[in-house]
Amino acid sequence: MPNELIQEEINQSKIIDQIRCLAIDMISEAKSGHPGIALGAAPIVYALYANHLRIDPKNPNYFNRDRFILSAGHASALLYATLYMAGYDLTLDDLKAFRQIDSKTPGHPEYGITPGVDCSSGPLGQGLATAIGVAMAEANLRAKYNKGKNPLIDFNTYVLCGDGDLMEGISYEAASLAGTLKLNKLIVLYDSNNICLDGPTSLTFNENIAMRFISQGWNVISVEDGNSFELISKAIEEAKTSTEKPTLIEIKTTIGKYSENAGTNKVHGAPLSKEDISNIKETLGIRDIPFAISQNTCEEFRQIINDRCQNLSAEFDRKILSLDDKTLNELRYFMEPDKKLQMNSFTYDPPEDNLEATRDTSQKILNYMSKLYPFIIGGSADLFASNKTYIKDGCNFQADNYLGKNIYFGVREHAMGAILNGLSLCGFRPYGSTFLVFSDYLKPAIRMAALMNLQNIYVFSHDSISVGEDGPTHQPVEQLLALRSLPNLEVFRPADANETIGAYKAIFAKSNGPSVISLARNKTKILEVTKANEVEKGGYILIDPIKKADAILISSGEELHLAIEVANRLKPKGIDLRVVSMPNLERFLKQTPEYIEDVLPVEIRKIVIEASSSYSWNKLIYNSKYLITLDKFGASGKYQDVYKKYGFDVDSLEEKVEELLK
Repeated sequence: MPNELIQEEINQSKIIDQIRCLAIDMISEAKSGHPGIALGAAPIVYALYANHLRIDPKNPNYFNRDRFILSAGHASALLYATLYMAGYDLTLDDLKAFRQIDSKTPGHPEYGITPGVDCSSGPLGQGLATAIGVAMAEANLRAKYNKGKNPLIDFNTYVLCGDGDLMEGISYEAASLAGTLKLNKLIVLYDSNNICLDGPTSLTFNENIAMRFISQGWNVISVEDGNSFELISKAIEEAKTSTEKPTLIEIKTTIGKYSENAGTNKVHGAPLSKEDISNIKETLGIRDIPFAISQNTCEEFRQIINDRCQNLSAEFDRKILSLDDKTLNELRYFMEPDKKLQMNSFTYDPPEDNLEATRDTSQKILNYMSKLYPFIIGGSADLFASNKTYIKDGCNFQADNYLGKNIYFGVREHAMGAILNGLSLCGFRPYGSTFLVFSDYLKPAIRMAALMNLQNIYVFSHDSISVGEDGPTHQPVEQLLALRSLPNLEVFRPADANETIGAYKAIFAKSNGPSVISLARNKTKILEVTKANEVEKGGYILIDPIKKADAILISSGEELHLAIEVANRLKPKGIDLRVVSMPNLERFLKQTPEYIEDVLPVEIRKIVIEASSSYSWNKLIYNSKYLITLDKFGASGKYQDVYKKYGFDVDSLEEKVEELLK
């Protein structure tokens, strides 16, 4: 073997060992972290960064870069050490501040905090499923913008996952869809060490992972020696040649390699002893000084990356500047992190009978906006016909047509939520839809979207016990509360077509954060008193008596129509009621104190009418007797009968309100 090749191998091994030791030093300094994967998987991450990832550490967000998602987010110390060594904007002081308040190196990777982190991760399986969304985004953009032999968009999506990721059900959902869609530029690196936090995976996880992925339409490549960066690199090179399938590379590693507890769960999630760290460093030939760095080793790693990637971002910039103005402006929309969209020109044609379900109005708006903006894309978890979210003439996103706007997620709500995150990370304004009650199935992914400040839209229909015959399994009660309580997530519950228009205007005009629009299945009257432009305030006065109101009825969605009827019935009895529409509770609570007082004066009694959890309203109503809400499960029957059973028919509401005001 030539001497220069021997020297190259020695140097690359030294870089890997330097990364290992930096990572365990970070964990030791923080007195917290996961050293096992840092020691065992360092050759995987090194091989990827040194030989394959097309990146620019000086311009980490350039659009056509390869994406790397650390689904095994507990390996954050390994990632940060690698990013530092690779030349990203991190210092040794940043590494020393690992897991400390307001540092650039938080306990699990956070998008927007650390340069080079393409996705927040932590809950296992989320990163893998999000990567499917990233790969779908690349496929769509590649089909849209690549003309001739000089491709504009052509990035790969890489994932590092572990046994825990593949135990999570979301990984099965997402991998199944990825195989169906033939996302060949998706490559998953599986750190297969047969250990989880509680012990050996044989306790809980015995299936043949290779056969599982093969059955789902994936390539599978095996690497038996996970300490060999050469074999890992060769496998990645092979994976990149796939033309019709995503690839899983199963890499057999030893958790906690070189530690006294190597190969056991003891090394998974606790700092190593000082003696163990010293022994590891002695074995690897690294100085036994915390955060000691060989500058030559660091520069060598950066040079390897620079030799391969130095012109990538500049070349991409040259390519986009050669585009025609229309295409350039369109593409720039994808590259802007915060998009404010206008739908002021939307013209609404009400049906002749003046009755329309808000889910039907929603479909008209989505169809209109999708024609204006190429980055609006979305779908349903097998409920297109019910959610009314299909884009007519938008074609279907499928393996033979990545240009389609309609994504058939199948019955995979959780994967849908994470895939939306991946699409959003690549500049799309995606939406996903299902019944409101099934929002529970994608809640963890919604939480990740809120953490990452992504501009997803969740279209949840069938949002009340008025679903009726399907019964309590399909009738949401606590879901609005769960969504309203989630930080950085806005929840709109419009009462009719006018408010649905107003809700979408407010959602599209937002520059950050995800939104829910909660829609009714049943047709409701399009009211003359509702105002689209008032929805952006969260709540507003709908009906007001000439003299001072005896009380204020507050409601949203379908129940607002009931509140109006109650007010009309009680007026001849000498009870004058103000009716306030509250399509977005949290947005209303963020208005000025003067506006809140004007809408809900302190001295006037207030009564909430909403067929969902009472806990949503505790910031407004302090006496529970004024909450006409629902804190029990629904029942199967015609929706009028269900309403009557739980006191939400007009007769019962009239009686209850009148009794409260005596």
